Amino acid sequence: MASAKEEEYVHKVYNEIASHFSQTRYKPWPIVTKFLNDQTMGSIGIDVGCGNGKYLNINPDVFIIGSDRSDGLISCAHEINNDYNVLVADGMNLPHRDNTFDFAISIAVVHHWTTRERRIQAINHTLSKVKVGGQFLIYCWALEQGSSRRGYHEGMEQDVFVPWVLQEKNKGSSTQGKKKKKSIAKPDLTAIPPHERADFMAKWKEDQEKLRQEELKKEQEEEESKQKKEEEKADATKYRFYHLYREGELEEDCISAGAEVVSTGYEKDNWYVIAKKL
Repeated sequence: MASAKEEEYVHKVYNEIASHFSQTRYKPWPIVTKFLNDQTMGSIGIDVGCGNGKYLNINPDVFIIGSDRSDGLISCAHEINNDYNVLVADGMNLPHRDNTFDFAISIAVVHHWTTRERRIQAINHTLSKVKVGGQFLIYCWALEQGSSRRGYHEGMEQDVFVPWVLQEKNKGSSTQGKKKKKSIAKPDLTAIPPHERADFMAKWKEDQEKLRQEELKKEQEEEESKQKKEEEKADATKYRFYHLYREGELEEDCISAGAEVVSTGYEKDNWYVIAKKL
């Protein structure tokens, strides 16, 4: 079931990674900034999937209500600026009145719905909150990311699970290399009387064996600790569902949702569309 998949690989994950994710989301993208600054003074808009609210204060001359399905991210938004107008809401079930807002944005959100029908439905639902003639800016991850570190490109699978590795707490410096085996110097027997040397050597060997056992125990504990950290690291990797949009696909979805495509483009490994409500 699509909604169950979204709960497991989108909603649940973003709540788990909210704090770390928020730390990486602070720089507004140029096209989004331009779109918001181009809005008429006094306009009212919505940011669907606002995350930590990084776009809510771009243009002080407009009023924006942000919403996100993740209460963890909404908490982050409140921590950043307690004056943000934000609420927890599902993008498929926004609490706003229809035909109310002058504009809307949804940045890197629609690609998290797991079927095309639901992505079109999500676009249509946000459009329903916008006045006729109002514009809606949508960004979605692109399939064509050949020049990025992710390396997605045309011909690859479009529905993917993208890992997010949670930041390790109290991370220590890993300066330890491979331990060299200690060479044990033989004892100097010069000062030991000949008739005592056998007992001395027996005691020395006994002490060396004890030291060797202690070293083995220490190495075993270090290995177990390393293994535990590897397991914790595996547990700290969360997977998020993404649909990677091929060129032209987002325009098709906007048209299917009942909108007119005003302009399109590519920025930051995303396709974007400015759609107008008819």
